[in-house]
Amino acid sequence: MGCIKMFSGFYPSSSEVRSQHASSNFLFDLQLFAGEKTEEATAKRKGEARQKGQVAKSMEVNSVCIILAAFFTLKIIGSYIYDELTRYMQTSFSNVAMVDITIQSLREIFFGFAIVFLKTALPVMCVILIVSLTINFIQVGFLFSLEPLTPKFSKINPISGFGRLFSKRSLSELVKSLLKIIIIGYFVYRFMMKQTEQVPGLISVELIDSLHLTASLILDLVFQISAVMIVLAAFDYFYQWWEHKESLKMSKDDIKQEFKQMEGDPLIKGKIKQRQRAMSMQRMMQEVPKADVIVTNPTHFAVALKYEKTMSAPIIVAKGQDLIAQRIKEIAKESKVVIVENKILARALYAAVEIGHPVPPELYQAVAEVLAYVYKLKKRLS
Repeated sequence: MGCIKMFSGFYPSSSEVRSQHASSNFLFDLQLFAGEKTEEATAKRKGEARQKGQVAKSMEVNSVCIILAAFFTLKIIGSYIYDELTRYMQTSFSNVAMVDITIQSLREIFFGFAIVFLKTALPVMCVILIVSLTINFIQVGFLFSLEPLTPKFSKINPISGFGRLFSKRSLSELVKSLLKIIIIGYFVYRFMMKQTEQVPGLISVELIDSLHLTASLILDLVFQISAVMIVLAAFDYFYQWWEHKESLKMSKDDIKQEFKQMEGDPLIKGKIKQRQRAMSMQRMMQEVPKADVIVTNPTHFAVALKYEKTMSAPIIVAKGQDLIAQRIKEIAKESKVVIVENKILARALYAAVEIGHPVPPELYQAVAEVLAYVYKLKKRLS
């Protein structure tokens, strides 16, 4: 029994195993959660997506606005288009029998047809262009990007294409298309059933009247379908906006990586600061030979002072503690700069004055005494 108890201490109990297993599962779940895209997209992420042409845009809104604009234009200038086409056809059919078929006559016929085409189709095309540009500007603002046109291997890769074919976005577009066909088909069927009584009456009326009636029926049908499409386009726009927002969401790791890219890698920033400190130290050491005196502690602090007649007060050109102080004193000895031991003054100057700044007024007298001693010593040595 004693042996069993002794060896049992080497093996964890069942409760310990369960706690370890639970803790490992908990850590694993946290790691999974860290990779989930649960955070809102940052301004940088949104800007990059916009530069690539990834914006919330509904093609249904474009389609319904273009259809409405085109048929409204046809309804307004329909009589003008009809008159132009009728006049051209009458002139062409009446003169075609009296004109010899030559290159010149064919050129005139083609030129006349081009003019009529521009007169009738150009107004409708201009309205469609203006409406299309306006709707796009309202949805996404001014945006010009060549990124979607850039050739990529993934666009022609059959494996990637197969994946896109059965992606979530493709399935949602398929569902939307089927719903649109069903809803619009229902309204077209209901309209046709209501207008079936007028169709036999077209046989007994003049051709012009039947054309007017047919055009009127087509326009009514188009406007009814457009009313349905407006509702569908509104739903589609909000869906595209929501899907775009979800697609740009970021994980916590993504935000951290973006912050590192914006602020710089801490390792690189540390190396830059280290190099900057080294360069600053080198510049400071270059000023030590130009100093008039080095005030020391004598082992822990060293402060280099310099004074010229043009200065309002002496300035600190270098200072350091411990190893830096020892290096300042070594350079001072090599450059034959006077070193004065004054513990209190050295500590006070080191704590109160930054490099390149003048001595504060409360230390004027102490510094003046040191400088007077240095000048007397230099005069005596010379």
